[in-house]
Amino acid sequence: MTAFLQNCLNGISIGSIYALIAIGYTMVYGILRLINFAHGDIFMMAGYFMIICMTDLLIPWYISLLLVVLFTVLLGVFIERIAYKPLRDAPRMSIMISAIGVSYFLQNFATYLFTAQPKSYPYAEMGFLSKTVKLGEISTTLVTFITPILTVILVLALAFLIRKTKIGMAMRAVSRDFETSELMGIDINRVIIVTFIIGSFLAAVGSVLFFSNYTGVNPMSGSMPGLKAFVAAVFGGIGSIPGAMLGGILLGVIENLSKAYISSTLSDAIVFGVLIVVLL
Repeated sequence: MTAFLQNCLNGISIGSIYALIAIGYTMVYGILRLINFAHGDIFMMAGYFMIICMTDLLIPWYISLLLVVLFTVLLGVFIERIAYKPLRDAPRMSIMISAIGVSYFLQNFATYLFTAQPKSYPYAEMGFLSKTVKLGEISTTLVTFITPILTVILVLALAFLIRKTKIGMAMRAVSRDFETSELMGIDINRVIIVTFIIGSFLAAVGSVLFFSNYTGVNPMSGSMPGLKAFVAAVFGGIGSIPGAMLGGILLGVIENLSKAYISSTLSDAIVFGVLIVVLL
């Protein structure tokens, strides 16, 4: 029973990270009807930003965290301005191809800058995250414990932003009817930028939590978490923020239990099998 609960806790933790990435997918889809396939690679670049700040520039971890969030947000906004905004009136297929192109560009750009060899994530400097926490008979690290809590706090803050603020009302209006919102005087560009800022911010937070447990970063590090987060977004009903959170957590639990009780080599196949079942 203890092993089962341990696997569930680990699944909830990794699922919470999928949820943070999935919310970025689902928000962009809600506004632009675009699957931002580069979102997982923004998550990967956040890992490299932390390595640059802490390992190369020797900046303290608490300042590095702020810089990583800032650089990741700027990258997300830059991608929107360069790759997506010029295609806003183009067919949906064009903007989707652009998103796939940005994804491959980021992967190859990272390979050119950092090589394909994994870089060690500076989790040792944030040693408090790896401290052991005991919950009865369950033993886990602090980062595994705080990840679901932090995810819930961020989702509640995001729900408040969307429901109770002016920009949130504009985002809801744009997600309902893009053209009518523009005719009613809503600044569409501002809404889209805020959407990418929020999605990139959550990807940066998810990156810190993820790589603190999985300590190597390589140019393909964002591919599988990004794909699983997309599955989580579809699983929870893409366009729904609570659905993305629920989908991410359920997917994380399914993945971890599959590794523990079925086969570690089949766990990814089971995750994508869930996507097929949901779509059917």
